[in-house]
Amino acid sequence: MAETRRRLRSSTVVLGGMGVLAAALSACGSDPDRRCVDRDSYDYINGYKIVADKNCSSGTSSSGKGRKKTGKTKATDADWYYDADVSGGWADHGTFSRDEAVDRGGFGCSGSGSGGG
Repeated sequence: MAETRRRLRSSTVVLGGMGVLAAALSACGSDPDRRCVDRDSYDYINGYKIVADKNCSSGTSSSGKGRKKTGKTKATDADWYYDADVSGGWADHGTFSRDEAVDRGGFGCSGSGSGGG
């Protein structure tokens, strides 16, 4: 009976380890996490207010493309905000640059950006 338990635990560890490895490898090729935020809503404590994705363009950064109306009179300066800490409808400590978010990489990834400045 004890031998069966030991075998079960070993296989669980192996399967769990394979799952972690798969997640780490797939994270390198995936797009960074992004949220659509209102650039005009910045709050020093909370960050940027998250708005509906439909306010941002479907492509990469929409900066410089002007404001989009969200209601009858209010316009939102919405843009994608990458790799942010999200809490209670607010996003902070991220970047508006998709390229910068990709260069940050993740577990097991090597940066592909240039080292010059």
